[in-house]
Order: sequence, then C-alpha cells, then structure tokens
Amino acid sequence: MTADRSLVHIAIHAAFIGALGFLPLVSLPIMGGVPITAQSLGVMLAGAMLGPVRGALAVLLFLFIVALGVPLLAGGRGGIGVFYAPSVGFLIGFPVAALVCGAMMRVLRSQPIFTATLVSSVVGGIIVLYAFGIPGIAIMAETSLPGAFAGMLAYLPGDILKAFATAAIVGAVERGRPDAILSRQ
Repeated sequence: MTADRSLVHIAIHAAFIGALGFLPLVSLPIMGGVPITAQSLGVMLAGAMLGPVRGALAVLLFLFIVALGVPLLAGGRGGIGVFYAPSVGFLIGFPVAALVCGAMMRVLRSQPIFTATLVSSVVGGIIVLYAFGIPGIAIMAETSLPGAFAGMLAYLPGDILKAFATAAIVGAVERGRPDAILSRQ
C-alpha cells in the first residue's frame, strides 16, 4: 500500500472516531463522571481495520486534534483540559488499544473474521483500555484502584456490545471488500 493511501485511511478513521463523539453520551454519577461514549467503538474499528501501526496513528491523530481544542470528544469536549479529567487514562489508552486490536487481528488472521475481530476487540478495546482507564480514574477521581475497578463494571456491558458491533461491522466489510481489512494483510 502506498504512503498516500495509508494517510487517507488514517485520516478517515480519525474522522470517524471524531464523528462518533457527536452521538449522545451517557453520563453516570460514578467514576468522576466518565461518560459512556461510542468512541471506543471507533478505536476498536481503527485497530481491527487498519492494523496495529495505522490504527494507533489514526487514534493519535484524533487525540492531537482534540488537544488542539477541537471539541470532538463526546459531549463537545476538547482542548488540553480533557487530559486532566478522570477519563484521561482512557484517552492515553486509546492508541495502545488500537495497536493491540490490530496486532491481535494479525495473530488471529487464520481464524474466521468475526471471531478474530471479537477477540481482538475484547483484548485491545476492553482489557487493555481498562488497564489504562482504571488507574486514570483512581488517580484523577481520588479513589482506590479496587473502587475504580468496581465502578467500571457498570461500563462493561456496553463495551461488550461495542466489541460485538465491531466484529459485525468488520465482518460485513470483509464480505464486500476483503482488501479493505488492512490488518489481515
């Protein structure tokens, strides 16, 4: 793949993650107000579709644009201040989650696309993301790690649904355009 095409794929996925920020968010009165958003779905899709490097670069581009002040995070948030909120661990974990999703897709390339994507999304988009998000909540919301972990259980059903949605979307893309799943190449 040419460098130009790679840049286009990265930019499109960064824009898609930003567009998911316009979907309504759900704020819970727990975990320092960390919202439930669709943007982690975009992170899972970036890794699963683009592979580890391009997926992580798409997320880093998105975060750079947010840091510049563009209000692309759910709820119209943007700017440096978002990196001082309880959700900072998730933001830091986004590129790592995409990288792991993409790497898992490569490891599981001999598996059916739905299975490979679901496992990749759970490992990268939930386990790895929570590994960053939970300590971030504990630090920024001044709570214990066990308390932050327990609070995250309220978010888990939605994240599992996002992993299944990612697997369904990637499976549909693979049926129509198998060459579009760059993580399997």
